[in-house]
Amino acid sequence: MVGPANGGRTVTSRQVLSVVNGGQDPVMRVGPASIASSDCGGTEFTREDVEALLSERIKPKNKFSLKEKCDVMADYIKRLKMCIKWFQELEADLLLEQDKHWKMLETAEKKCNDIEMVMGQKEEELNSIIVALRKNYTALQEKLAKEESDKLAAMVSLNKEKDARLSVERSQAPIKEELERAQRESSSANQKILSLNDMYKRLQEYNTSLQQYNSKLQAELNQTNEILKNVEKEKVAVLENLSNLRGYCTSLQDQLTATKVGESNDEAMKLKDALASEVGCLRLDLQQVRDERDRQLSHVQELSVEVLKYKELTGKSADELRNLTTKSNELEARCASQSDQIKQLQEKLDAAENKLAMSDLSAYEIRTGYEEQKRVNSELQFRLDEAELKLVEGEALRKKLHNTILELKGNIRVFCRVRPLLLDDAAEDEPKAVSFPTTTENLGRGIELLQHGQKHSFVFDKVFVPESSQEEVFVEVSQLVQSALDGYKVCIFAYGQTGSGKTHTMMGTSGNDDDKGLIPRSLEQIFESRQTLQNQGWKYEMQVSMLEIYNETIRDLLTINRPGSTEARTKQYVIKHDANGNTHVSDLTVVDVRSSREVAFLLNRAAQSRYWHT
Repeated sequence: MVGPANGGRTVTSRQVLSVVNGGQDPVMRVGPASIASSDCGGTEFTREDVEALLSERIKPKNKFSLKEKCDVMADYIKRLKMCIKWFQELEADLLLEQDKHWKMLETAEKKCNDIEMVMGQKEEELNSIIVALRKNYTALQEKLAKEESDKLAAMVSLNKEKDARLSVERSQAPIKEELERAQRESSSANQKILSLNDMYKRLQEYNTSLQQYNSKLQAELNQTNEILKNVEKEKVAVLENLSNLRGYCTSLQDQLTATKVGESNDEAMKLKDALASEVGCLRLDLQQVRDERDRQLSHVQELSVEVLKYKELTGKSADELRNLTTKSNELEARCASQSDQIKQLQEKLDAAENKLAMSDLSAYEIRTGYEEQKRVNSELQFRLDEAELKLVEGEALRKKLHNTILELKGNIRVFCRVRPLLLDDAAEDEPKAVSFPTTTENLGRGIELLQHGQKHSFVFDKVFVPESSQEEVFVEVSQLVQSALDGYKVCIFAYGQTGSGKTHTMMGTSGNDDDKGLIPRSLEQIFESRQTLQNQGWKYEMQVSMLEIYNETIRDLLTINRPGSTEARTKQYVIKHDANGNTHVSDLTVVDVRSSREVAFLLNRAAQSRYWHT
């Protein structure tokens, strides 16, 4: 837009907003309004009426009649006055409407600035909330990962415990079988022990009875021995008596022989019969004693044999009893060891069951905590999605408001920058050729040139005085850079004669940060915004291409070929437009960049390839 125009003005909105407005480009027309309250009786003049009025030729019916000619001229003058008055009133109304529009524009700019500040604050708050939520989300993810690892470890330990429990149960089954077998053996051993105890008791009783009978036999044997001794004594006595009798018999025989003569045979026979009967009686008694002795001896032998049998039976029973006792002790020791092993296995089984219960409880707690953490994470994710949605909506609203502000300022803006006068430009005694009006309407927007004593006034969107710095110029352009980051097409170019300061404005002075031009500052803003937006999840890819049009010829400034080479001269570049309204040049070198330093290097490289440099 070139200055505030007087009269009708058409401002076409940007192409990007045509999508928002339903695909139609809105057109704002400011034209002459109807003046119902004018002195012309509500008469309105169109362009055709004015052209017809100006091209109208006065032709009176009677060209020789002066009065009629004067009346026609008076009517024509009256219509001209009405037209002039209508245009003056229209101009006044347009000025009022222009002032009103300027006031509305200033109010809208103020509101937009306020809204932009509020949106910036909200954006900072949302960014801080998003950063906090992301930190919290990261911490929760780490905590969740840790809990999942703990859960996996717990599950692994639980599986190990289950496997151990299964192995214990599998090993417990044969142990139980062995225990049952041992119990059966123990019960059978107990029964055997009981039967052996009974047998032992019976054997003890039998042994006692045998001992009693043995003692009885021993007593009888003693009595028999005493009887035998008595019998021996009696035998000895009988033998002595017999010897005495024999001696007596011999004496008697001697006496008989001696007295054969003197005694008679009758007395000898009587004595002989008496002695023979006495000897027979003694022999009978001796035979009875011998028979009794033999009987007693046989009885003693029988008793001795029986005692030996009883002693053998008692020894066998004692050996069997000792063997049974030893086996019973071994079975009792084995049962005790198996009972201890069963107790240990039972304790291990109880410990494993307790550990399994604790693992189940821990797994349940971990599962509960995991579900709770999952719920918290889902809630935080929902809040994060809401915050991101609000951020996206806020960003869209910011873009829309920013674009609206730029549209209110004008889609096409023309700035004028006046460079300081050099020593060779003018003499000291010459009057000042450039001046800047100080009226409220044209302050900072107007410029006046004095040439050959005649003053020429111009009005622009912004006029930069010679004392304006590069920073002040960039401030007016920075919003367009932000609009380019928002996705709108932006073009900034400098126009002027040689030596007017175009390169200084666009590029600045190398090595001096304060004198950096629009291009370095715009690149710095672009890469700073890229870094800020990358932290919010945005991803930008930057590509740079540079060309020069000299004498209607396109030259690629980033090509690796030398500017004067045959390939560079023969290569043809064609400007193409696609269906989306994008414009590009075919076969142009495109370089991916990631920092402003790379772009600065490419700018220096392009500057070395320009025609005026070669």
